[in-house]
Amino acid sequence: MHFIVKRDILLKSLNFVQGVVEKKNTLPILSNVLIQAKNKKLSIVATDLDIIFYDEISDIKIINDGSTTTSASVLYDILRKVSANSEINFELKNANKLSIKSDNSDFNLLCLPTDNFPSFADQFDTAEIKLDGKKFLQLLNKTKISISNDDTRHYLNGVFIHSTEVKGKYFMTGVATDSHRLSSSSIEIENPESILPLILPRKTVYQLCSLLTDTNDKLFMQISENKVKFSLGNIQLISKVIDGKFPDYKKVVPTNNNKTLVVQSKDFINSIERVASVSIDRKEGVKLSITKDKIQLSVNSANSGEGNEKISAQFNSDNINISFNSKYLIDIASEIEDKNLKMILKDSTSPVLIEDQSDNNSYYVIMPMKI
Repeated sequence: MHFIVKRDILLKSLNFVQGVVEKKNTLPILSNVLIQAKNKKLSIVATDLDIIFYDEISDIKIINDGSTTTSASVLYDILRKVSANSEINFELKNANKLSIKSDNSDFNLLCLPTDNFPSFADQFDTAEIKLDGKKFLQLLNKTKISISNDDTRHYLNGVFIHSTEVKGKYFMTGVATDSHRLSSSSIEIENPESILPLILPRKTVYQLCSLLTDTNDKLFMQISENKVKFSLGNIQLISKVIDGKFPDYKKVVPTNNNKTLVVQSKDFINSIERVASVSIDRKEGVKLSITKDKIQLSVNSANSGEGNEKISAQFNSDNINISFNSKYLIDIASEIEDKNLKMILKDSTSPVLIEDQSDNNSYYVIMPMKI
C-alpha cells in the first residue's frame, strides 16, 4: 500500500474517528483505524463493535493498493502537529510497519493485520428516510440533555425515536428522560410508516451531533430490527440500538397545570449561574420564590454560604415557592430558542412543564426538588 493524501482532508475524517474508538480496550485492534487504498479511493473505518464509522476520500493519489490498521489516536496526534495543507506520504513497508512522511518529518507506526479487524455485513432492506440535517441536529441537542446515566435502567441511556401524529400532521419525535427531567422534540416528516421505534444510544447521539455540526450534506436514515444507519455524503455511521422498552413518557407530561410563569431566558440562566456559584459541588438546589412580577432565586450551601438574587417575571397566580436542581434548569433554559421561557406549574411538588414559544414542537418536564 502506497498513497499520498492532503493532511487536512484525512485529519477531518480522523477527528470523527476519535469519538468512536475506545481508548482503553481489551482488544487492541479496536483502538486502531482501518485504512484501505483501493479503486482510486481511501476508506477509513473505525468501530467499538457497537458503532461503525465509515468514510471515503476520493481526493487522493494511490500508487499501490493495499490496507492496514494502525493506532487511531497516534495517527491523529501526528497529523494534528503536521503543518496545514501539507501532503502526507503513506507507505506500508511490511505487515507491521507503516511509514508516514511529510515535509521534513518521518514516522514509522506499528500496524496490526487487517484480518483481525471486525468485518461487517449489515443488510438494510428498509427504505431510506431523508431528513433535514439541521433540524435533526436540533432535535438531538434538545433531547440529549435529559439522557440518563443510570446503567441499571439501560433503556433510558439514549433518545427514543418514534413517529407521532398531531392534527393530521406526522412527526419524528425524540424523547429522553432520566426520571428527574424529560425532553421532547419533533420534526415534521412525510412517511411515518418507515420509522420503526428505536432507542438511539448516548454515544451515537453525540457522534451524530458532531457529524451534523460539521457538514451540510443531506442526511439519510435507514432502520433495521436492531441497527440504524445514517448516511452523510461519503460518511456512514451504523449503530446498534438499545434493546429495551422505553416507558410511556406521556403519563408524566402534566396536562392540568394552570399557573404560568414567564421570564427572560438569558436573564434566568445568568441569575441561576450566579446564585449557584456558592455551591461548590452544585448539588444544592436553587429555590424560586415566585410573586406576581418577580422571582427571588436563592441557593443555600451548608459548606460555603448562600446567594440571593431577584429578577423580573410575570406570574398569573398567588405566590409560590419551588426548588429545582440548578444544572437541570440551566440545561433546559439553554435550549429555549425564544427570548422568554414559559413555565407552567401546579404546586411546589408536582412536575413542571416548560415550553418554548418559538418552537411549538418541543417541550420539557422537570421535577421539583425537596429542600
